[in-house]
Amino acid sequence: MLPSLFFSQMISMRIRYSLSCIRALVIACVCFAYSSHAQEIELNGLLLDNTISRQGHEFASKLAHYWREVPNTSGKNLLIKEVVVPQAGTLLTVSFDNKRIYQTYMGRRQTSLDERVEQAIVLILDAIAQADFNENNPDMADDEW
Repeated sequence: MLPSLFFSQMISMRIRYSLSCIRALVIACVCFAYSSHAQEIELNGLLLDNTISRQGHEFASKLAHYWREVPNTSGKNLLIKEVVVPQAGTLLTVSFDNKRIYQTYMGRRQTSLDERVEQAIVLILDAIAQADFNENNPDMADDEW
C-alpha cells in the first residue's frame, strides 16, 4: 500500500514540474514574440482598483471610463483605495503620484456617483497638468532654488 502511494505522489510531483516548465516556456515564447513589437506598443497609465464595496467598484469603473479618454497618460498611475469606516460606510481615496487628489465618504446606501466621478476626474486632470508644468518648467527646481 505504501509503495503505490509513494509512486503516485512522485508522479504527481513530476507532472506539476512538467506543467511549470511548459508554462515557463510559453511565457518565454510570448515575451520573445512581443519583444520585436515593443517599440510599437504604447501603454497608457494604470488605474489600480483597490475598492471593496459595490459602490467603490462602480466608482472605479466609471472613473476608468473617463481615464481611458485622457490623452498622454503614459507613465501616470492612479490608485483608487477604499477603507471601511465603522458605522459610517467607506472612505474612498484617489491618489496620483503618491499624493491624495480626491477623497469622499460613501454611505451604506446606494447613491448616484456621477457627480463624484466628475469631480474626481476634474481634480485628476488638474493634478496631471500641474505635474507636467512642474516637470517642464526649468525655473521650478525641486528644492525651489
